[in-house]
Amino acid sequence: MEVSGDAGVPESGEIRTLKPCLLRRNHSREQHGVAASCLEDLRSKACDILAIDKSLTPVTLVLAEDGTIVDDDDYFLCLPSNTKFVALANNEKWAYNNSDGGTAWISQESFDVDETDRGAGLKWKNVARQLKEDLSSIILLSEEDLQMLVDAPCAELAQELLQSCATVQQLQHTLQQMLDQREEVRQSKQLLQLYLEALEKEGSLLSKQEESKAALGEEADAVDTGISRETSSDVTVASHILTALREKPAPELSLSSQDLELVTREDPKALAVALNWDIRKTETVQEACERELALRLQQMQSLHSLRSISARKASPPGERQNPKRAKQEPT
Repeated sequence: MEVSGDAGVPESGEIRTLKPCLLRRNHSREQHGVAASCLEDLRSKACDILAIDKSLTPVTLVLAEDGTIVDDDDYFLCLPSNTKFVALANNEKWAYNNSDGGTAWISQESFDVDETDRGAGLKWKNVARQLKEDLSSIILLSEEDLQMLVDAPCAELAQELLQSCATVQQLQHTLQQMLDQREEVRQSKQLLQLYLEALEKEGSLLSKQEESKAALGEEADAVDTGISRETSSDVTVASHILTALREKPAPELSLSSQDLELVTREDPKALAVALNWDIRKTETVQEACERELALRLQQMQSLHSLRSISARKASPPGERQNPKRAKQEPT
C-alpha cells in the first residue's frame, strides 16, 4: 500500500501546527517522540535523532503498523497524533514488528512467505551483533561465519555495527585475509600429506614403522569388532562437525572454537566408530583440534592485553596513580 503525491512545503509566512509523532528505525523497538510541522521536517529530525548516515539517504517514512509509504504532506496532516513511523534509509524494506500493533497482522502472511529467504540474512546479522559486543570474538568464528560477514551487504553491515561504510569495508577485507590465510595453511598441510604418502610409496620409511602400522591396524580392527555399533549413538558432536572431520583436509581450520572444544572432549573410541576411522587417526585429528583451540585462545588473550594497555595509555594523566615506594625499615 502506497500513498503518493508531492510533498507539500510550507509557503513563506504560513504557520503550521506541530504534530506529535513516534519514530524508530527498522528492526528496532526503541522509539523517539518528535513534533513536526510537515513531512520534510519529520525526515530531517529522523536523520538527526536516529543518527542516519547521510550516505544512506534518501529517507522514506512509512507507517509502522502496516508499512504504508507516507509521501504526501496533506495525508500526513490527516494522520492522528502520536502516529508511529519507521524511517527506512536508502533501499531498506519495511519489516513486520510485533510491537507495532494496529493492522500489522495484515502483512504477517507475506512476512511469513519471505521468512525463509531472509533466514541467511538474519544469520549474518546475529553474527554481526556478536562481533559488535566483543570484537575479539572474531578469532572464535568458523569459516562459514566469516564468509557470511564478507558476503554481507556493506551498507546493511555498517548499519548493524553502527560503523561507517569505509570501516566496514576494511573489516570485510581483513576477514577475507583471515580466510585466505586459513586456506593457505590447509593447502600446505595437503602438500605435506602428499609428500609423506609419496615417501611411503617409495619405501623410504623404515620397516619398523610399517610393522607398527600393521600392529595398530590389528588393534583397531579388534576394537572395532569388540565395540558395538551402538557406541556411535553416544557421540555428542553434531552431524556437521562429523562431516567436516571426514571431508575437510584440515578440519580444525574450518570449525568454530566451540566445535573444536567438543571434538577434543569426545571419547576417541566413540569418535573413531562414528567416523569409521582407526584410533590413531582419530587421536591425531583431536590433537590438531586441541592445538588450534589453544592458538585461538592465546590470540584472544593477546588482544585483550593490547586493549587494556591502550585503555591505560588513553586515560587522562590525572587519573594515573604514582607508584608508592616501599618504606625502608630502620636497621
